[in-house]
Amino acid sequence: MRTAAAVLSLALSLALGCQSKPPPEEDGKQLTAGVVQREIRTGMSGAEVAAALGSPNIVTGDENGNEVWVYERYARNVESRDSGYWVVFLWGTKEQAKGSTRSFTVIIHFDKEKKVTRFGYHVVTM
Repeated sequence: MRTAAAVLSLALSLALGCQSKPPPEEDGKQLTAGVVQREIRTGMSGAEVAAALGSPNIVTGDENGNEVWVYERYARNVESRDSGYWVVFLWGTKEQAKGSTRSFTVIIHFDKEKKVTRFGYHVVTM
């Protein structure tokens, strides 16, 4: 009976330990500097900007009362190294992770007619 329980525990821990992490969810729109440079032009309407970049994270106003759209995206790149250890009959891992965080911000200014007057982007890697 104890042998069967030990074999079952070992099989269960191996099956659970081999599962991979689910991929991160995609928001559907890829927002990169290349997309902004290629797709966004002065004189575009808000609808054209939304079609190219999706919905903004923040809609605010400037000092003249004109609309300003802000897009923010964050990505975390993680490199991990597993170190293993034995406990009774079961194999376990302790993950050691290090990495970097990257933020990408796009700011688009509109005029009174809701046309793009200027835009810019900023990338920060930490």
